[in-house]
Amino acid sequence: MKNILLRLSATLIGILILVSFKNIGAQELTALEIIEKANDLMRGKSSQGAMTMTIIRPKWERTLSFKTWSKGTDYSLIYVTAPAKEKGQVFLKREKEMWNWVPSIERMIKIPPSMMMQSWMGSDMTNDDLVKESSIVEDYDHKIIGSETLEGYECYKISLIPHDDAAVVWGKIISWISKKEYFTLKNEYYDEDGYLVNKETLSKIKDLGDRVIPTYFEIIPVEKEGHKTTMEFNEMKFNVDLKESFFSIQNMKRIR
Repeated sequence: MKNILLRLSATLIGILILVSFKNIGAQELTALEIIEKANDLMRGKSSQGAMTMTIIRPKWERTLSFKTWSKGTDYSLIYVTAPAKEKGQVFLKREKEMWNWVPSIERMIKIPPSMMMQSWMGSDMTNDDLVKESSIVEDYDHKIIGSETLEGYECYKISLIPHDDAAVVWGKIISWISKKEYFTLKNEYYDEDGYLVNKETLSKIKDLGDRVIPTYFEIIPVEKEGHKTTMEFNEMKFNVDLKESFFSIQNMKRIR
């Protein structure tokens, strides 16, 4: 009897150890890890593409087209291809600096941090939104605050609160990220006083070759009735070979 009890005890201990290891392996990702995966999916190590933006207002709308290049979080370059009035304008983000080349007046303008919250090209996007000067990975504390289903996708609901010393424009961001695919499907942007400023939804999920991602963005300022900005990837390639030297002030005048 004693030997049988010892064997049963050993078996039970073995089962408990296996269950413990299984539970450890099945632990959910942290909020930071989820944000990192979603960010990497949309950004890649580098990218090159073409996009179309439509600015909608109560009495008018206009469309802009542009080419984009990026490398990590430190380098971005945007070349406006249409309409003719704005064609040739270039925006460069290089580490902590942002520049704008305006060919019509042959002037290079350095955009100060105080202007990062200003509208980009009259849209509902800010300069910061477009070049992503602030890092949603490094500059915020992340916390899972719930789960919701959006467009058939079960999502993590994550709050992002900026560090006290972070040079960011938003007082809080809430993101909805799908649990299986890590698609970012919705963002809400709040000011420093906790008021909701912009709602952003992402849709039109497509296979772009090496990844499947949302390709259509819709930004709505909550206190401006009839205002909306949409942006769509016309084409996008990820992990392309781009050197840091490509993102130079000199290249802003040469890029086409």
